[in-house]
Amino acid sequence: MDEKILTMKKLLDTSHFTIAITGAGISVPAGIMGFAGMNFPVVMQMTSMTVLKRTPEHYYKMARKAFLGPMFENGPTLAHRKLAELGKQGLIQGIITTNIDCLHTLAGSRNVAEIQGSFGVNKCLSCGKHCDDVQIWNQGKCPRCPDCGGLMAAFPVYEHIGLLDREVEKARSWAAYADVALIIGAEGSYGQVYYPYLRRGTKIVQINPKNTQFDNMAMLNIRATADEVLETL
Repeated sequence: MDEKILTMKKLLDTSHFTIAITGAGISVPAGIMGFAGMNFPVVMQMTSMTVLKRTPEHYYKMARKAFLGPMFENGPTLAHRKLAELGKQGLIQGIITTNIDCLHTLAGSRNVAEIQGSFGVNKCLSCGKHCDDVQIWNQGKCPRCPDCGGLMAAFPVYEHIGLLDREVEKARSWAAYADVALIIGAEGSYGQVYYPYLRRGTKIVQINPKNTQFDNMAMLNIRATADEVLETL
């Protein structure tokens, strides 16, 4: 594995524009289970505006167990922090993620495209006021609108797992410039959202202990967790 990590380091050092594409696997060490691992009723309730409106206490309890507790108490994983460091060093220019947990932002990464939205993108269900701040979910209860007192809902709830257009646009523009793409903890390309926009010749490095859709697309497959690889890097 060390030899493969050395190859990855050389790619990062010589790349003019590198992106990281992350999936649920990068957040597992923080205690966040991907939707694929959740049972179907929980997934439906976690993305239900009706549940949030009718029983906000119940909704918050579910959200805290599945996302908020791991986010704020376990914090960003080693891999999230390392990607933020690489960004500050100018070795990664953007992060594209399907995750809604905000751990990249909490780790200090600035250029993050959350294509499915996150708990950092919120709207009042009564007056429509927006609040792009994940910390409103770190108050021990469902957040309320400062203007009208209505319930605030995160993007995956008020759009029911939709795509956030402004983030998709960022993801596609970064993909078009990328010399190197690190695909970390993702098992699939999420349809046609970003993958077809990778420029021709982009060198793909996959970091994942599992077999995935990217196995035959990557020039380099590192079979280990994100924490293991990025700690060594």
